[in-house]
Amino acid sequence: MNLTSITPESQNAQIESRPLPLCPFWEPSLNPKAILELPLESLAQKLQDEELSLESVLCSYLEEALKVYKKVNCLTDFLGECEEKLQALKKPKKTERGLLYGVPISLKDTYDCKGHDSTCGLAQFLEKPAAKVGVIVKVLKAQGAIPLVKTNIPQTLLSFYCSNPIYGQTLNPLNLKKTPGGSSGGEGIMLAQGGSILGMGSDIAGSIRIPASFCGVCGFRTTGYRLSYSGIASAVKGKKSVTTVAGPMARDVESLVLCAMRALLSEDMHRLDPTVPFMPFREEVYSSNQPLRIGYCESDGFTQPTPSMARAMRLTSRLLQDAGHQVIPFSIPRVEYAVEHLFVGGLFADGGATLLEKIEGDIVDPCIKTMINTLRLPDPLKCFSAYILKYIEYQQEFIAKWRCLDLDILLTRALTPAFSTGHSSMALDVASYWSLYNVLNFPAGMVPVTAVTLQDEEELAFYKGYYGDSCDKSFREAVQGSVGLPVAVQCVALPWEEELCLRFMKEVETLAKNHRGPE
Repeated sequence: MNLTSITPESQNAQIESRPLPLCPFWEPSLNPKAILELPLESLAQKLQDEELSLESVLCSYLEEALKVYKKVNCLTDFLGECEEKLQALKKPKKTERGLLYGVPISLKDTYDCKGHDSTCGLAQFLEKPAAKVGVIVKVLKAQGAIPLVKTNIPQTLLSFYCSNPIYGQTLNPLNLKKTPGGSSGGEGIMLAQGGSILGMGSDIAGSIRIPASFCGVCGFRTTGYRLSYSGIASAVKGKKSVTTVAGPMARDVESLVLCAMRALLSEDMHRLDPTVPFMPFREEVYSSNQPLRIGYCESDGFTQPTPSMARAMRLTSRLLQDAGHQVIPFSIPRVEYAVEHLFVGGLFADGGATLLEKIEGDIVDPCIKTMINTLRLPDPLKCFSAYILKYIEYQQEFIAKWRCLDLDILLTRALTPAFSTGHSSMALDVASYWSLYNVLNFPAGMVPVTAVTLQDEEELAFYKGYYGDSCDKSFREAVQGSVGLPVAVQCVALPWEEELCLRFMKEVETLAKNHRGPE
């Protein structure tokens, strides 16, 4: 199928041709709506107290996941062993139940589940099922979670979009002309549409944060190595200067905190992967209500914000100041160097040879065709400067500026709203707001705070960008036609300060939800 010409009708025909599982526990009297509307904290508590049966929750989410799948093609696999996991959960005593007892979860395609493919959207990874369960999946299952489905990704994972020749294209149900983002695009959609209540993604250049901002949910990029990355597939392994990490995605910040991070930061994680430090979740940091010194980065000076992005930042800054926090202007040092040399150079340090090897003989999906064509240029024409990878010095420079201003946390923009599906040639460097924190290896999270207005759309007509080049023009065109779509902001902390970052995310989320005044 030609992915560039996919319509909702042709997409539905493709989906209808695939067999779908039926819930073995379905009860005609079951009211799934009441279950699906529960926030994660309440759902987990009701399962612990046996106010809800394991079967009713599992069936409710399975049925809803299949509805979302039929609508936008966001799944790659159904984890049929969920029934065995459910039966096994009935045996332990209440005192032995984990924090996620009976909670159905979704996993990005890349998470290894024994007997299932982790394809990365690549043909050469097909029919090569994982021999064992990955560490994070083991930890979640030990905490009582029931992995239910695996979700769609872009081919090679290196795209803002979400399509591949194996499973097809995933669309954004908020606007079928838009993408849910990549590479954890299927996860973003499942959470936004209620087919999942908790999911796991991975992030190399915003791959958690892009779908979170495009779909209007919360996503969290952890510091590299705080969570295990063992048992998570990748198209290109061994990248050192651009850190790929695992992280949770959910509908709200409390869900990230109360269950996902608390459950993951357990002794089990360190025992299963000794390379991960044992650092339990620090409740005292997350629960603190001390006023914060917040760095305010209005623009990174590389990618000009859209009108909706600028408005979201002004609104959030005002709400934080009204709540008693200090907001201090902060500018990103040497952003062009960080993005064009440290990020792009680090991502393709071998000139893209490994990635090209992985895709040899495969159909190249339109969402990565521009990138692949660039990598195939003769070596002298490539612009990758891996030889000047001085990311450690740059990290120290950035932290020194942070310390000089005595900042606790940083508020910066998220690149939103969602891109149109017809602009898959977008250059990687437009991801400066996301990729910078992979280079720096800082924890960062997305929080939706508003939506695109008609006035935002009208002002977009005057957008030129900082360079006025084809990339700026393509970016403007990609975000047009977005009235009503979510707009997020990004919260950033120094390495290993996940609890502080989440505390700030919760503050932003609460203020935005309670806001009733003019924007």
